[in-house]
Amino acid sequence: MLEIFVEVMRQGSFAAVARERNIDPSSVSRTIAGLESEIGVRLFQRTTRQLAPTEAGITYFQRVEPLVEEMQQAIIAAKDISGQPKGTLRVTASVSFGLKCIVPLLPKFEAMYPELTVELLLTDAVVDLFAERIDVAVRLGQLADSTLIAQQLMRTRYLVCASPNYLQQWGQPKTPSDVEQHNCLLFPLAGFRTRWIFKDKDADIKEISVRGRTIISNALALQQCARAGMGLALLPHWLIHKDVIDGKLLNLFPDFQVTATDFNTAAWLVYPSRAYIPLKVRIFTDEIKKHMLI
Repeated sequence: MLEIFVEVMRQGSFAAVARERNIDPSSVSRTIAGLESEIGVRLFQRTTRQLAPTEAGITYFQRVEPLVEEMQQAIIAAKDISGQPKGTLRVTASVSFGLKCIVPLLPKFEAMYPELTVELLLTDAVVDLFAERIDVAVRLGQLADSTLIAQQLMRTRYLVCASPNYLQQWGQPKTPSDVEQHNCLLFPLAGFRTRWIFKDKDADIKEISVRGRTIISNALALQQCARAGMGLALLPHWLIHKDVIDGKLLNLFPDFQVTATDFNTAAWLVYPSRAYIPLKVRIFTDEIKKHMLI
């Protein structure tokens, strides 16, 4: 009963909780009504279009949520004593990172742990870990302040790259300033589509204006366009590392650090604010760490 109340508060909907639990919404409604009857206060204001917590509901939630979380973690900790991860592991990551770095690990991982089900949510949106019941997220860039627990997975480095075919046709830029004369493949986020920032070995920084006729909101697509010879691209090392080794893309400025926003960026493992990290999460993150480029 209390778990359902907490889930309704987090998701703001009887229907959403019902879908997650694969039960009828009327069952969720009856559970909440029973809880209200038991404690003698109304927890939600209900209309045909809206569900809103009352002041009493908010106060009750603030006191009950930590207790429910502790009970859930106690159950998980007891099950972990067996040493075999079980149940469902819910993971989220960006589309590009997930397809490149997580999906290739799944066949071996699932073969090793047959009693564990992996649900992988790939999205470039920032997911509410509590509402979506996420066990661990991989997030890129700088983290906003939050109550979540974060652990650095790896530093992120960006490379300016191009295919041999493009360079044969249009020439290879010798200095960062030469980039202004080339067609660049651009990412539509603020900053990424207008400038690239170079830092040399003496820590001197130079901003270079970039232009291009192709703007794509997915790093994997930009990688494919770069390999097809469409222009220069600024891409993370974890995405193009193998392409550089195989010669499909060339790192044009190996003596420079390059970014579009900030040189101090990283990939992070992010967990809900819990004192106990379940065994299923620990073994999954350990597997990811084994394959990361530090």
